Amino acid sequence: MAIDTQTVKKIAFLSRLKIEDDKIDATEEEFNKILQWVDQLKEVNTDDVEPLVSVNENNITMRQDEVTDGNLAKEVLANAPMTEYGYFAVPKVVE
Repeated sequence: MAIDTQTVKKIAFLSRLKIEDDKIDATEEEFNKILQWVDQLKEVNTDDVEPLVSVNENNITMRQDEVTDGNLAKEVLANAPMTEYGYFAVPKVVE
């Protein structure tokens, strides 16, 4: 399947991309290169390859959700450049 100029414009419209008129031909070429690459991938023999469910081969063991530390507010706030009322203070960014 080849992409033509009208299809590039439609894809640009649907994806809310602004493609300048002088860039449409280059974009068309890039889309066609991508489709050629996908066609090459279709030729790869994957008969003996098991479907991948997860990138992790091992099951991730979950730990109990327990509080192990706490009451360190003073130590944590000691690293802050500004504090106020026991919280981090930041400059006002919204008027």
